[in-house]
Amino acid sequence: FAGGGAGAQPGARPCHDPGQVREIHAAGHEVASHSHRHEWLPGLDPHALRATLRDSKDALEACIQAPVRAFVPPFNQPFDLPRKLAFSRSERSEVPRGRVGIPRLCHELDRAGYRFCRLTYVGALDRLRGPHRPTRPSRISGVQCLRVNTGGGFGSTALEVVRRCSERGGTVVTYGHPHSLGAGNSQDRSLL
Repeated sequence: FAGGGAGAQPGARPCHDPGQVREIHAAGHEVASHSHRHEWLPGLDPHALRATLRDSKDALEACIQAPVRAFVPPFNQPFDLPRKLAFSRSERSEVPRGRVGIPRLCHELDRAGYRFCRLTYVGALDRLRGPHRPTRPSRISGVQCLRVNTGGGFGSTALEVVRRCSERGGTVVTYGHPHSLGAGNSQDRSLL
């Protein structure tokens, strides 16, 4: 479960719920960081990026009294990963210079002590073969990464990738947002 560090600190619900974070951890689930306050990472300057990664990790670890090693970027961004020919026009138009791409994000995650990151990007090869294929972990700037390889949710696209993985190997990486678990769409808990 990925949550913002601020949510693990005392305060009013729904934005703050340290008891729920502790309950998730006590049930045996991994608690991952989702930044401190759900910041849009591509637009952060280096100091702000380091601060949100550190503050979130510190708050979550203080709450659950255990290490937090995984990170899930808010809004599934950044998308830019030049070595895979993955580029985001929207990120580049919003932040023409100095934007945070995947290599910089992973470098800062490594510096902050994170070891895993779930990413979303579509490289040139993915565009040719189709993005919804089994994937393998890769190391980016010292951090083990897995790419989301299904659309959001647990519907037919996700099931097709699960079928391919069972036949050929690989990993399925899918996700659902808590706000959608009862929405009746592909992220609904009934499909999970």
